[in-house]
Amino acid sequence: MKKYRAVLHLTDIERANLALNNARNLLADQDEELAEVELVTNSEGVKALLKSGPYCERVGELAAKGVRFVLCSKSLRALGLERDEFFDLAEVVPSGTGELVKMQAEGWAYVKP
Repeated sequence: MKKYRAVLHLTDIERANLALNNARNLLADQDEELAEVELVTNSEGVKALLKSGPYCERVGELAAKGVRFVLCSKSLRALGLERDEFFDLAEVVPSGTGELVKMQAEGWAYVKP
């Protein structure tokens, strides 16, 4: 069976709820075994993955279903945020934009909630 791969791009904290809903719905629609989902955050979107934020439970639930969460290191620096303020499960990449370009070149579907 074909495996579906989607990268969700979150740049605004105000759209975090929608992005998390999109990830959940994609997994439900495609069967968790047939879908790979990654949420790439940059700019203000990185704040959705703060340990002190309102999305702790939902992020944990999605991570348990295989969703990968990514933080842009350039955005962390620009916003004056430290790595230890974020969920341990989130991976830091050199550039959120670079991650998106790489994934699209590998055939991942791009979704902008």
